[in-house]
Amino acid sequence: MVIGGISIWAGVTFLLIHAARHRREAWPAEKAGALIAWGGVAFPTVVLLLLLGYAVWLMPAIRPWNLLAAKDGAIEVTGEQFWWRIRYPAVGDQPAFETANEIRLPVGRPATFSLKATDVIHSFWIPALGGKMDMIPGRTNFLTLAPTRTGSYRAPCAEFCGASHAYMAFSVVVMEEDDYNAWRSRLTDGHAGVAAEGERLLQRHGCVGCHSLRGLQIAGQTAPDLTLIGARLSIGAGALANTPENIARFIRSPSSVKPGAKMPAFNMLPEDDIEEIARYLGGLK
Repeated sequence: MVIGGISIWAGVTFLLIHAARHRREAWPAEKAGALIAWGGVAFPTVVLLLLLGYAVWLMPAIRPWNLLAAKDGAIEVTGEQFWWRIRYPAVGDQPAFETANEIRLPVGRPATFSLKATDVIHSFWIPALGGKMDMIPGRTNFLTLAPTRTGSYRAPCAEFCGASHAYMAFSVVVMEEDDYNAWRSRLTDGHAGVAAEGERLLQRHGCVGCHSLRGLQIAGQTAPDLTLIGARLSIGAGALANTPENIARFIRSPSSVKPGAKMPAFNMLPEDDIEEIARYLGGLK
């Protein structure tokens, strides 16, 4: 697209300069018409048709035409106000599992995403990997992307979805195959925790009513899964860097970080309890 845009810009600029040059005699109408027809119509049309042809050639790689096959191995991503529910399908002897606000992918392997929304229209977009696709309540759309190099990338919601639209993003980590398999095994198994007191406080203060955490007796389904949350690049769907201090800040007053967040404030808890929970969650890696 950059090459095509530069070509059209250069051609039109050349015509403009050529037409604006001082001449002793007026241009014949036939010559002026030929310049407009060839330079202003034919040339841009050919370039745009070439771009269209290139886009059509790319489409089989980014759109799964066999939807039945795509459903079997698709990573299910659901947009919610204002976070991302992510469910990985079962692979071999590894069961399916759910996480939130971060997607990890093996490099060099195409990944198909099943895209949904529970409340309003969101839009799934990983700029470093490919195009965007709307997530519409009551509808499932599919998108296939193929990461070609390892690294960490930011993915914003590309459709205005409410007060915290600007704070609704997720991280994408592209890993080597072995590292990805090891991460998947750890996330499937869950984590028993690094501080028994933090586990008890999560249950005592009602966090289990909304959040889930594999390896513990925590099974809430209405809020982000907290399994290995300490290993994520950010918290609050990209709102804050992932540190115990920021986790504590989010627990005290989520709406001050993300306006419109459905999680209630827990600033009534003892400060020592908040800090202990934050240390506990930050250590789940």
